[in-house]
Amino acid sequence: MPRDSLDDLNGKLLAFARDRDWEQFHSPKNLSMALAGEAGELLEHFQWLSEQQSAALSAEKKDQVALEMADILIYLIRLAERLDVDLIDVAYRKIAVNQARYPADRVRGDARRAEEYD
Repeated sequence: MPRDSLDDLNGKLLAFARDRDWEQFHSPKNLSMALAGEAGELLEHFQWLSEQQSAALSAEKKDQVALEMADILIYLIRLAERLDVDLIDVAYRKIAVNQARYPADRVRGDARRAEEYD
C-alpha cells in the first residue's frame, strides 16, 4: 500500500492508539472536540495577520502551521474510522454537491453563500 494513502495512515494511527490503549478515549465526541481544538490552534497562527502576511509565512511559522494541519488530519482520519466514513468518497460527493450549488458560470468571482444568490 502506498505511504500516501489514507488507509495506510489510518492503520498507523489505529496501531498508535491501540499500543497506548487510547481507543477508549477516541469516541466520536472526543475526536470531534479535539479536531475543533486543533482547528483553533491553526487559526491562532493566522490571527491578526494581513492577507499578504498570511501568504508569506517564514519557514519556521510554516512548519508550525503544517504540524497543526497534521493534527487536524490525524483527528479527522480517526473520527472517520470510528464512524466508518470513507473520507475520499464523501469528499467527492461533497464536491458534486458544491458544483450543483455553485455553478461556475453563475458565481464566478462572487463568494456569497448559496442561499444568498437569486
